[in-house]
Amino acid sequence: MLRQFLMATVGAVALAGSAVAADLPSRVPAPAPVFVAAPYSWSGLYIGGQIGYAWGDLNSSTIGYAAPTITSGAFFLDAPSNSNPQGVIGGVHLGYNLQIGQWLLGLEGDVDGTSVSKTVNAATFFTPPIDAAFVTPGFGATVHTTSPIQGSIRLRAGFAWDRALLYATGGAAFASVKTTYSDYYGFDSISRTRAGWTVGGGIDYAVTDNWSVRAEYRYADFGHFDNYLINSAYNPSGSWEGVHTHFTENRVQVGFSYKFGSTPAPVVAKY
Repeated sequence: MLRQFLMATVGAVALAGSAVAADLPSRVPAPAPVFVAAPYSWSGLYIGGQIGYAWGDLNSSTIGYAAPTITSGAFFLDAPSNSNPQGVIGGVHLGYNLQIGQWLLGLEGDVDGTSVSKTVNAATFFTPPIDAAFVTPGFGATVHTTSPIQGSIRLRAGFAWDRALLYATGGAAFASVKTTYSDYYGFDSISRTRAGWTVGGGIDYAVTDNWSVRAEYRYADFGHFDNYLINSAYNPSGSWEGVHTHFTENRVQVGFSYKFGSTPAPVVAKY
């Protein structure tokens, strides 16, 4: 009898324990946190280099005045109506970007050394008898133009898709222009610095958090200027001669940049 009572008691306790365990909450392990990379930021100071090719357009026309006492004619250099200097261009750039959302606003400056140049033949003409004693009709002259140094200060505005940035740029442009006129009488070498404007656009891509590559096109207009000739033209008393020129340029280039600053911290996804 005692044995049956003990067995019934043990069974009741076991059933009660099972019921209590069924009512307890399940202990499922919490998922591990997931680290998601933060969106790339273009904000910050950067420095880099670029190289490309430039081709220009020099539209020129002769200007001059012959003294009233010159009745039989005077020598004038007939400047080429069009010249297309071209060459390799390359240098360095420095800038700063501020990104707000996906929009970007920045300021950039660059300095380039170039091999942009062109030599053309310029026909000479004159009316006898003054010049006939000095030159042979059809005697050739040359005009050599180079632009060894160029630079710009520009605003940049763009739209970013994470590591890709599409941008437009525009601002002030500067160029040194050296022109040498050479003919039977001698030569004139005239150097000047021109200021104008430039506009263009391009695309940047961030290869790493600090390094990016770019491709860009720009158009520049360096304005109009006059070169007055002293040695390369026959200038009787009271006469003068010059060349009026308008200089524009296109360029395509590729480059790289290094952006200063730390890598953005990863974002922890919460559940």
